[in-house]
Amino acid sequence: KILPTLQQVQGSVPCRDHHSVLLAVPSEETITWELAPTSHDKFRLNGYDPSDPNGNITIKWDVMQMNEDTQDVRVVIFNYQMYRHIEPPGWRLSWTWQGDEVIWNMWGAETTEQGNCSAFSGKQLPHCCEKKPVIIDLMPGVSYNKQVANCCKGGVLSSIIQGPNLFGAAFQMNVGASTTSTNISMPGNFTLGLVGYTCGDPVEVAPSKFIEDNGRRQTQALATYNVTCSYSQFRASPTPTCCVSLSAFYNETIVSCPLCSCRCQGQPEAKCVRPGDSPSVLQLPNEAPQPIVQCTQHMCPIKVHWHVKVSYTQYWRVKITVTNLNYAKNYSQWNLVVLHPNMRSVTEVFSFNYKALNQYGDLSKRYGMFYGIQYYNDMLLQSGYNGNIQTEMVLHKDTGIFTFREGWAFPRKISFNGDDCVMPSPDDYPRLPNDGHLSAPFTFSIIVSSLLLIVVLF
Repeated sequence: KILPTLQQVQGSVPCRDHHSVLLAVPSEETITWELAPTSHDKFRLNGYDPSDPNGNITIKWDVMQMNEDTQDVRVVIFNYQMYRHIEPPGWRLSWTWQGDEVIWNMWGAETTEQGNCSAFSGKQLPHCCEKKPVIIDLMPGVSYNKQVANCCKGGVLSSIIQGPNLFGAAFQMNVGASTTSTNISMPGNFTLGLVGYTCGDPVEVAPSKFIEDNGRRQTQALATYNVTCSYSQFRASPTPTCCVSLSAFYNETIVSCPLCSCRCQGQPEAKCVRPGDSPSVLQLPNEAPQPIVQCTQHMCPIKVHWHVKVSYTQYWRVKITVTNLNYAKNYSQWNLVVLHPNMRSVTEVFSFNYKALNQYGDLSKRYGMFYGIQYYNDMLLQSGYNGNIQTEMVLHKDTGIFTFREGWAFPRKISFNGDDCVMPSPDDYPRLPNDGHLSAPFTFSIIVSSLLLIVVLF
């Protein structure tokens, strides 16, 4: 069967209510609080992101047809996150059947294990008899008889901003009842197989509708369930993955990333390579590589440097450099999100794409997203000579708020690929020279100029 395209169904899935906050606690339990959105950092623990409050991954389960002892089911995974995407090796969707259901056939995806199908006999055995099947996406280029619309991307899902037509994945399957029962129940305990994501229970919603005959006819599913999955950086990693360093034209000081921002040298799990040495990297095809970073004081795979470069009469200029210190990974479809009160007045950005994240009121106007230009710098290469990317941006000096004093020109927060980076302490920010430093040279120059003028006149 041919499935509808992503564009035909993407509007039929509601995003997570912005008042719902998932509390991630160090246990198997997930608690839901009904709270008003807030930007306090503690809510990052709970899976709430103030710059993308409605961001989630939604699993849509459509029952398309019911037979005597089988069902045709269509599953679509939507990434409703503005800037957080799913990288290789991709999603690994799993659930637990309520009974002894089996998957007779599948298109657009496959299970990693067939399981024990000894209860069945005949020429064709079920595709999967596992109680808790693990489903993975097919790779691009698979034969047409195994494809459905919006499948076969190797498990990769783009974010809404970076890939507005690539943030969904779909597959179809024929589900059968067990040999002892004819009932087929909605499964539970959904997981995405991605670190940091926690999924809720299935919720029955209005049936999905599909467009046919150029919009003149609509059909609908027999039943539709939504499963919402939220991300928590706390669950994803016990340690940060990036850090920020700072500098400015008006101060010789370069503020480095804080000591041990991500890890400390000498820790058992902290693998690093010293300059001049060759790293030994073994990358398994179906697993994300463990980071092997350069030996630095901060031990982070990613370092972001913010340099206040120039001050004009009505504008100021910033240079941003992102350096990959990870020998084991290239970052495809990378992105950078910056929080600064002057981001609402960005006038020009060079070498990067830029998107203002101003969808959610006044606070969100301070957020801006940078990402690479396709086929030019949309991949941040692994550590080495080419392992960095740079941009410069020009911002208007907003009347009433702009100043170079007290570190105002530096970002309040930076995140790389959706994870917050460690910032230096505000006490360490490069400062403007004080009045005493400026007055003495200025007075001396006036005296010298006056003496020269007297000599010339007389």
